[in-house]
Amino acid sequence: MSFSQRVKEEILLHPPQSRHCRIAELFGIYRLCGESGERGGRPYIKFQTENINVARMCFTLLKKTFNITVNLSVRKSKLFLYMICIYGTDAENVRDTLKSGESLETAVALLTEKDCCRRAFIRGTFLVSGSLNDPERSYHLEVVCNDSKFAEILKNTIVSFGVEAKIALRKKYYVVYVKEGDGIVDMLNIMEANNSLLSMENTRVLKEMRNRVNRSVNCETANIKKTVGAAVRQIADIEYLISCGAFKEMDRGLKEIAELRLENQEATLTELGEMLDPPVGKSGVNHRLRKLSELADKLRKA
Repeated sequence: MSFSQRVKEEILLHPPQSRHCRIAELFGIYRLCGESGERGGRPYIKFQTENINVARMCFTLLKKTFNITVNLSVRKSKLFLYMICIYGTDAENVRDTLKSGESLETAVALLTEKDCCRRAFIRGTFLVSGSLNDPERSYHLEVVCNDSKFAEILKNTIVSFGVEAKIALRKKYYVVYVKEGDGIVDMLNIMEANNSLLSMENTRVLKEMRNRVNRSVNCETANIKKTVGAAVRQIADIEYLISCGAFKEMDRGLKEIAELRLENQEATLTELGEMLDPPVGKSGVNHRLRKLSELADKLRKA
C-alpha cells in the first residue's frame, strides 16, 4: 500500500463526529465527483467514483447525516465504478444542505465558516482526487480539480491554515499542490491523519541524518583528496630540487621541512609542524612548502 493510500485509509477510520463537519466533508466530495438534477421530473443527486474508499465514506456520511435510503450500484468496464444515488425528497434535502443551488463562493462561505469544517472540506477533496508522494522519495501533495474557480477556493482554504499552496495547470485540470515538507506535515495535521504525520516525521528525521552523514563523509573525502594531492605535488617539487642540486643551497628551515615531508608523506601540515624543533604552526609549514614549490617552478622555467 502506498503512503497516499495509507493516509486515506487513516482518514476513513475517523469520519467527522459533528453534523456540520460531515456536511462540509460531503460538500468537498460532492464538488469533485457529484452531480444533481432532474430525471423524469424527479430530483436526484449522484456521487460517482472509481475509488471504493470514497464510496464508503460518502455512504457513511450520507447515512449518518441524513438517515436516508442510499442506493449503491457497481459497474465494471476497465475499472469498477461505484455510484451512490438518492432520489425524490431525500435528494432535495441533500441538495439543499450542500447548497447545490447557490454559487460556489456562497456555498463554501456558508459550509466552511468554522476551522473544523474547513478541515473536513479539505479532507473530502483529498479523499476524492488527492495524492501524496512517499516522503522517502520527495515531498509533494496535490489535489486535482475540474475547474480553476474550485482550485482557487481550495488553495485559499489551505492557505488559511498558514500552509503555502499553489496551483498548476496540467492538461485540462487544475492541480492544487503543496511541496515543502513542513507544509505537508501541516496538511496531515489539518486532515487529522496523525499516524501518517508521525510516520512522515520519522522519515524526515532519518533522511536528515543520512544527508548530514553523507555531507560529512563527502566533505571529509574532499579534504583527504585535497591533502593527498597537495602532498604529492610537494614531494615531486622536493625531489626535483634534490635532483637538480638546489637542495644543498637552501636554508636550514626549508631543508628541515623538505626532509620531514619526504619521510612522512601522509602527514598533515599540522603534524609536520609538530615534528619540527621548535614546533611550527600549520600556516608556517604551509609557507615553507609553498616557497619550495615556487623555487621548483622557477628552476623548471629557467
